[in-house]
Amino acid sequence: MSDQNPFDAWMKAGQDWAKGLSPEFADVMAKSMKGVEDLIPTMPADMMEAFMGKGANAEGLGAKTRLLLTLQGLVFQGAVAEPQIKLTVRHALEAGATQIEITETIALAGMFGGAAGMPKALDLASQVFKKDQDT
Repeated sequence: MSDQNPFDAWMKAGQDWAKGLSPEFADVMAKSMKGVEDLIPTMPADMMEAFMGKGANAEGLGAKTRLLLTLQGLVFQGAVAEPQIKLTVRHALEAGATQIEITETIALAGMFGGAAGMPKALDLASQVFKKDQDT
């Protein structure tokens, strides 16, 4: 039987895999997850609509609404998933959501159970807004 912690072995295997896939990604993973969302490209609006919006169910929710609901759920959880919040905000913007709609979604989530995560989520969203304006 090995003295190595199975979790440590699993993490090392994942890091080795990431390094083989992309050295830049492995460097980010080794230091922290900060900025990992920048390594993931934004899906085009029409592709989002096809795979997770009206293309998936013509009578269902559109991609923009689904992304706003996803954002609301992430705020309810306490806004601990920073890369996921930034990715969701970026994709919601691409899907046609306005900064006001995103801000209102976060504020509404704060009112109905996500008060602890609301300030952090607003800060993360403003970082995405700023980055979007700078490009």
